[in-house]
Amino acid sequence: MQCREACGACCIAPSIARPYHGMPRGKAAGEACVHLDDAMRCGLFGDPRRPKFCSTFAAEPAACGDNRQQALQILAEMEVLTLPQVRVQGGVK
Repeated sequence: MQCREACGACCIAPSIARPYHGMPRGKAAGEACVHLDDAMRCGLFGDPRRPKFCSTFAAEPAACGDNRQQALQILAEMEVLTLPQVRVQGGVK
């Protein structure tokens, strides 16, 4: 699957915990990357400073759905499902 024109969901929905070029604190889930341009394209595409997470992301129907709104929703849900579980005394929170 090719990236959808003017989508940018993968540059908004997921968090990136590690610092990277232009985002020294990483990126929170739901926050647009500073490299997302007005055409909703990655300004670091093909650049070695692009985060590994971004370089390994592959657009596919299971992650991108049928439209931009679905992609944002699916990726936000994936973000929550992949959060590390926090251990608290007496169990997992």
